Amino acid sequence: MLVIRVDEFGGPEVLRPVDVPDPVAGPGEVVVEVEAAGVLTLDTIIRRGAAGPRFATPLPYVPGRGAAGRVRAVGEGVDPVWLGRRVLADVEDGAYAEQLAAPLTSVLPVPDGVGAAEAMVLLHDGGTALALFGDLGVRPGERVLVLPAAGGAGSLLVQLARSTGARVIGAARGAEKLALARSLGADLAVDYGDPGWADAVRRRVGQVDVVLDGVGGELGRAAFGLVGEGGRYSNYGVAGGGPTEVDPGEAHSRGIDVRGTEQLAGFGGGRRARQERMLREAVAGRIRPVVGRRFPLAKAADAHAALQDREVAGKAVLVP
Repeated sequence: MLVIRVDEFGGPEVLRPVDVPDPVAGPGEVVVEVEAAGVLTLDTIIRRGAAGPRFATPLPYVPGRGAAGRVRAVGEGVDPVWLGRRVLADVEDGAYAEQLAAPLTSVLPVPDGVGAAEAMVLLHDGGTALALFGDLGVRPGERVLVLPAAGGAGSLLVQLARSTGARVIGAARGAEKLALARSLGADLAVDYGDPGWADAVRRRVGQVDVVLDGVGGELGRAAFGLVGEGGRYSNYGVAGGGPTEVDPGEAHSRGIDVRGTEQLAGFGGGRRARQERMLREAVAGRIRPVVGRRFPLAKAADAHAALQDREVAGKAVLVP
């Protein structure tokens, strides 16, 4: 079968298609015929060798922390009723492949009414978005700024905020992404490629109550400056190159509750329940998972390059 292997850290070109033997389900495992594998910003950071000790990955390795597909084989101790089921596999690596062996404990069923690629959007970004949103306790009428509003998690956060009756400001780059943010429920969409984007937000809505920042860096710092007294600010991602640097003294003086990327480590409890809930929300039509682009598995390098260059509105997935 075909997998994507990384033998050395570096740019997208280190993602190499190679043929390896088909996996065999061990005790307590299933083999999943992969129909869609998610591409995360974290995948690009690990590939560069810049993920730090928490996500340290020895070489060589097959990237990919999640896949959607059908169970084609079961190992010892696994009920054969799983054979043929549509599932999501939540794994540490190995999903950039045509087949994936995964512990049954990492697998959850995909309900009818949700496609493989759409389910893949919800595996990581759905659970993360729901945890972040619930952690901040957004209330009706609050002004909520989401950036990037057209990313995998950001597109879901826009919808969650809208569902509470909040006034949503979606920040993204480029006309396509701004149009997507509006279609998902953003009351105001601003292009953070414009140097005056933060001033534009102030003119239109004043200060904001909540910021959900998946970009970090200078853009995150500008977003933090928009938070009003007693507001909440959450930096959950580093797509801009690094975390937002917030002065603790400034945050304290303004009464701002600041949550950093380390908060994600605390969301492990209840992870599966959140994933299942987001799948139900999608089936009911209350959440729309956005698949931005599908790349052939063999073109994983192109997917990483597109993600790094911020060319994908929504989620990028690999399709064997």
